[in-house]
Amino acid sequence: MAAADTDQEQIERARDLIAGARRVTVLTGAGVSTDSGIPDFRGPQGVWTKNPAAERIWTFDHYRDDVEVRRAAWQERVEHPMWSARPGAAHDALVALERSGKLVALLTQNIDELHQAAGSSPDSVLELHGTNHHTVCLTCGAVTPMAEALDRVRAGEDDPRCPNCGGVLKATTIMFGEMLDVGVLQRARDAALGCDLFLAVGTSLGVHPAAGLVDVAAMAGADVIIVNAEPTPYDGVASVVLRGGISEVLPAIVPGA
Repeated sequence: MAAADTDQEQIERARDLIAGARRVTVLTGAGVSTDSGIPDFRGPQGVWTKNPAAERIWTFDHYRDDVEVRRAAWQERVEHPMWSARPGAAHDALVALERSGKLVALLTQNIDELHQAAGSSPDSVLELHGTNHHTVCLTCGAVTPMAEALDRVRAGEDDPRCPNCGGVLKATTIMFGEMLDVGVLQRARDAALGCDLFLAVGTSLGVHPAAGLVDVAAMAGADVIIVNAEPTPYDGVASVVLRGGISEVLPAIVPGA
């Protein structure tokens, strides 16, 4: 494994690996969006680091069964910086990678849709943990735009219900206690198996099954590059590990970015 640093030698090695690859699969996490003003969960300034009790609003059973948790969740949603965030340099670098023709798939743990806003093809983006831009009714399954529910919260509703059946609404995100979409996960696994380079960016690689995709790719023979501010459990399987600001490091290693 290479030293975990951002010296020019390691940057050049990562750049050469990307330039020489034919099929690149990317996995992104919260670190890609923090420079856009969206806080992560587990980092030093993360939402749960500052307020561990906030994790309850991301736990399915608590959310479904406790109206006070839902009220807190809706208040958090309506005030979230996600709605004013704009893509950053890291998002743009991944658009450049896609335009090079090398990208197999862009797997993301993020729920902010900033990859699509930057210009990544919706067909290339696999949202492992869903999206915060829609709601789903837990009773009838109706999916509606999140913006409609947020408008109702701003108008005074503290726990907006499904306009079709009155059921509980939640974001179309994967909460703790919920299973990932089997079809999305299979497509992600196929993308990890089918690449010759796996690039993990801005993710602590501490949440499974997404983190396990690194091993899937490595065991299939792919080189692995990890770009993250902090150490990850998978640094030992990587060909290159780079630390530093994602918005600086990623454009430096993606040709054409």
